[in-house]
Amino acid sequence: MTVLGLIRPDEMGVTLTHEHVLVDFIGADKISRDRYRTDDAFAKILPHLKQVRELGGRTLLECTPAYLGRDPVLLQRLAKAGGLHLLTNTGYYGAADNKFLPGHAFTESADQLAGRWLKEWREGIDGTKVRPGFIKIGVGGETLSDLHRKLVRAAARTHRASGLTIASHTGPAKLALEQLDVLREEGVGARAFVWVHAQAESDPAVHLKVAERGAWVSLDGYGPTETKRYVEILKALRDRGRLGQVLLSHDAGWYRPGEPEGGEFRPFDALFKVLLPKLKEEGFSQTEIDQVLVRNPAEAFAVRIRTP
Repeated sequence: MTVLGLIRPDEMGVTLTHEHVLVDFIGADKISRDRYRTDDAFAKILPHLKQVRELGGRTLLECTPAYLGRDPVLLQRLAKAGGLHLLTNTGYYGAADNKFLPGHAFTESADQLAGRWLKEWREGIDGTKVRPGFIKIGVGGETLSDLHRKLVRAAARTHRASGLTIASHTGPAKLALEQLDVLREEGVGARAFVWVHAQAESDPAVHLKVAERGAWVSLDGYGPTETKRYVEILKALRDRGRLGQVLLSHDAGWYRPGEPEGGEFRPFDALFKVLLPKLKEEGFSQTEIDQVLVRNPAEAFAVRIRTP
C-alpha cells in the first residue's frame, strides 16, 4: 500500500526500507504542521528522491510516525513528482523516553490503540485518503516496559486485522526477542516483524538468532564509514542461509522543521554508490543483491496476515 494506492509487490523494484523525508523532534505535545512551509520542504526533498530514481531505486519507505512529522499530503505530492513509490505508516513511537507519544497512548488499552491505527488503515490518515503501508512502532530501555509492551500488542492486533507488517525501532536484540515473544502470544508470526536498527547489535551471532526465529533483520543505518561492518554482517547471514531475511537502508534524510532551511539533508545515495560496488567486489552476485533490495522488501511489506 503506497501513498498513491495499492501496487503489486513485484512492482516495488529496488527498495529502501527505512528512510525519512521530514522529522520534527519538537515533541508530541508541540507538534504542528504550522512549524514548516510545505512548499519549502517539498523543494528541498524532491531532488533527493529524484536522485534515488536515477540511481535505480523505485520504492522508499518513509518511516516517520505520527507525532514526529508524518505528512501524508506532502508524501503524495513527492511521490507524484519524484516518480517513486512511497509508503507511510500507522503506529506510535515509544522510544526516546516516550517524548513522541500522545497523551492518550499512556491511558488507552492495546485494543483502543489498535482501533485508532485500524481506522487509518480503513479510512485514511488525518482526513485524507492516504492509507498506511506498514505499522511503525518504537521501543527502548533495557527491557520492554508495560507501556511499550502495550504498543507491541496494539501493533500485533492491528496486523491481525489488516495484514500490515510491523517495523519496530528496536536496536539491540534483547528487545527484539522480547517483542517476538509478545507477537507469538498474540498469534502473530515472526515474518510480520521487522527488527529495525539491527546494526546496533554488536554480536553477529545474535543477528542469526533473531533470523532463526523468522523475523526480518533490518540493517538500516548505512553510511560509508560502516561499509566494512555491513559487509561482515551480510556475509555472516549469507553463509548461514539467512540472506533472504535481510533488509538494507540508510535511515537518512531529513527536513527538520525549526532549523534554518530545514537543516542539513543527508542523501539516500551511499548504498548505491559505495556499498553495492563493495559487495560485488567481495563476491556477492547480482542475484544475491537483488534478493536483499528487491525480493525481500516485496515479501516483507506485502499486505498479508502472518501467523506463527
